[in-house]
Amino acid sequence: MTLTPSLAGAGLEALNARVKHDLACLNLPPANWVPPLEREDGRHVYDVVIVGGGQCGLVAAFALLSGGIANIRIFDRNPAGKEGPWMNYARMETLRSPKTLPGPSYGFASLTFRAWYEAQFGTEAWEILDKIPRPTWMEYLCWYREVLNLPVENSVKVEHVKPEGELLSLELSGPGATAERVLTRKLIMATGREGTGAPKIPDFVAGLPESSWAHTADDIDFTALKGKRVVVVGVGASAIDNAAEALEHGASEVRFLIRRQQMPTINKMMGIGSYGFTHGYATLPDEWRWRIMHYSFITQTPPPRGSTLRVSRHKNAYFHFGCGIENIRVEGSEVVITTQQGKQVRCDFLILGTGFEVDPLARTELAGYADRILLWRDRYQPPTELQHEELGNFPYVDRDFAFQEREPGAAPWLRNIHCFNYGASISLGKVSGDIPGISEGASWLAGAIAAGFYREDIERHWQLLEHYDSPELLGDEWEPSPLP
Repeated sequence: MTLTPSLAGAGLEALNARVKHDLACLNLPPANWVPPLEREDGRHVYDVVIVGGGQCGLVAAFALLSGGIANIRIFDRNPAGKEGPWMNYARMETLRSPKTLPGPSYGFASLTFRAWYEAQFGTEAWEILDKIPRPTWMEYLCWYREVLNLPVENSVKVEHVKPEGELLSLELSGPGATAERVLTRKLIMATGREGTGAPKIPDFVAGLPESSWAHTADDIDFTALKGKRVVVVGVGASAIDNAAEALEHGASEVRFLIRRQQMPTINKMMGIGSYGFTHGYATLPDEWRWRIMHYSFITQTPPPRGSTLRVSRHKNAYFHFGCGIENIRVEGSEVVITTQQGKQVRCDFLILGTGFEVDPLARTELAGYADRILLWRDRYQPPTELQHEELGNFPYVDRDFAFQEREPGAAPWLRNIHCFNYGASISLGKVSGDIPGISEGASWLAGAIAAGFYREDIERHWQLLEHYDSPELLGDEWEPSPLP
């Protein structure tokens, strides 16, 4: 069979063969070079444990394996095929990102979404495709995991992490766990958008019964909203997507209560995305990094056009701007909301499209020492006009994504926990969560971990250098000649 260079229409079997050939041409993965760490008690020590088997965890694992770091494990709390948000609380029809982005391909054309899609459906189907459907992206990630043979262990939750000497001890739970604890030298938190915090729950819902409201990250029974009046707080992408789900499941009306006066329409970060930004942002002084991210936060990212049209095509969808919430109470089966305009809105169910907050103290894995993590507010004090409490809560991570200590010497093991998730974005940019930069971020991460291991193990590497005795020459390749 004659194949086009792109393998368009050739099928996944042919593409799988191409991937394996590409890896073989580059001798990937190489043999493990990290000396094993022996313990007197005989317990095995892993070099790296990755928490999260979604797109960031997968490309981080591939980067480590490509660098000859093979003594790793990958844990994900969800069943296979449910890693990340895509088949859980993500409810958009398509991804926001352009279909042409290389994503987690790590520089391999054969590992791109395009190669995977074209191999199955052909070039014409690729040209017709506008945005990537959300379930299709999940199918691609499942293939990526399979073709690279990445050892994700599903239904395993990391409950808590604590130091054990120079190592980290991980407490595990879940039906997939094969042990209660494992030891590792390094931990990568590839835990996505909520990876260094939790869903943001406003105080005004504190007095409401749990049955009357949900966050967009919750498992919402949209079929139960048929014929119901729904209020959505916020107008970001998740708010829009959840409103669309409610409308498509027969909600009698959906009203957005939006604090700002008008809809954001421009995604400012799209205007500066480049190779220079990806690699240069992390090298900027604090004042510039803060200034850029502050501007991004206050201008806000608009919801995608397609998602917004998905809502507005319903005549019973209403966008109310300048309607921040003053207070909420329950009257019988109704939720009564008083807005900052002094007007009341009544509904049967409330959906919080309030996003996620960055707060290391909210992570149970870090309980007991999260308050020792250096945050941006500890490191940088912006001018009055650029004050922003939420930005100040982000961890101030090093170039290797590692947490740093608030007080030097108080928690030295923090340098062994790498924040490869949204929490690193103020420090390093969009390289640890968003599709455009995750391969670059994974490369930085793996390279830094490799360098750290080599420094830490330099005595053993020196011994290997001294003891290496495989000769290149056997002594029969020449004859000594006397001077004439």
